[in-house]
Amino acid sequence: MSKRDYYEVLGVSKDVSQQDLKKAYRRLAMKYHPDRNPDDEEALAKFKEAKEAYEVLADEQKRAAYDQFGHAGVNGQGGAGGFGGGGAGGFGDIFGDIFGDIFGGGGGGGRRGPARGADLRYTLELTLEQAVRGCEEKIRVPTWDSCGVCHGSGAKEGSQPVTCTTCGGAGQVRMQQGFFTVQQACPTCKGEGQIIKDPCGSCGGQGRVQNTKTLSVKIPAGVDTGDRIRLAGEGEAGMHGAPSGDLYVQVAVREHDIFQRDGTNIYCEVPVSFVDATLGGELDVPTLNGKVKLKVPAETQSGKMFRLRGKGVTSVRGGAPGDLLCKVVIETPVKLSSEQKDLLRQFQDSLENGGDRHNPRKSSWFEGVKRFFDTK
Repeated sequence: MSKRDYYEVLGVSKDVSQQDLKKAYRRLAMKYHPDRNPDDEEALAKFKEAKEAYEVLADEQKRAAYDQFGHAGVNGQGGAGGFGGGGAGGFGDIFGDIFGDIFGGGGGGGRRGPARGADLRYTLELTLEQAVRGCEEKIRVPTWDSCGVCHGSGAKEGSQPVTCTTCGGAGQVRMQQGFFTVQQACPTCKGEGQIIKDPCGSCGGQGRVQNTKTLSVKIPAGVDTGDRIRLAGEGEAGMHGAPSGDLYVQVAVREHDIFQRDGTNIYCEVPVSFVDATLGGELDVPTLNGKVKLKVPAETQSGKMFRLRGKGVTSVRGGAPGDLLCKVVIETPVKLSSEQKDLLRQFQDSLENGGDRHNPRKSSWFEGVKRFFDTK
């Protein structure tokens, strides 16, 4: 039976690029793969046909011969439906792109080498004042440091690591798993390509030792909870002299007794006496940079918000400073004497004699309540 045109098999044109050719084959290989179509002879035949077509067209010399002479130009050179390697773009290569990350390496992957040290995170608690103004803090971090005896190599002084005989120093080995040729880390040297026969007595061959180090961290002004400061190379030391990881200092700002922060704005509640709220007055209001005067106009109601522009925080990312928002909370007098209580009753009587004009919100609220019950 005559063979189908290879371009037709893969569903591509004759001027197809190698990248698009690979995509077309990958799509068909995944669709007709025997593992996905058990006991399906038709799918197996299409899978073999697609593989043979791809092995020819992925090789520039074979492709040129095929374009000029057709199947006669590549007789005996195709994969003929087999599952072995051979030829450019073999079965293992195409699936290496898909499964390389899962099985520890794709086509062409070399020695992995010693692993970089792990990154660390340290949570640093700051007061609001420290976060707003910036500071310098010392922290103690438990970590792995490079061994001072073997200088990170892991080998005893005077000796050196030797090449792994299992992988020949490549750090990876190939294994046949059914239809797949899988490349994975060498089980003997764990992908490093070298073995330490005479380990350092101080670190046991790891090239690093546990330690606690003290670091000085500069906190820029304007940081907030959730901000991170990266200290490059201050994480855990890598194995056998590999680079160290990084240390990330995570900022957490403690709650403040007076202020609450929201971005660049600062909020606070200001207690105001009944008299000052009624007649008006001037109060000292705290800010993060000292006291300021706040003028409270007469007849100020509880909950009134005053904005002091530019008295907030300048973000660590720059820009204009935020505002200080002061919420008035009218304080009810407590622990009154009998005389003070009598004076308040007299005052209350005088308000009631004046009708609703002294308490407009109270009267409108009661009118609303009355209408609510009248409609029931």
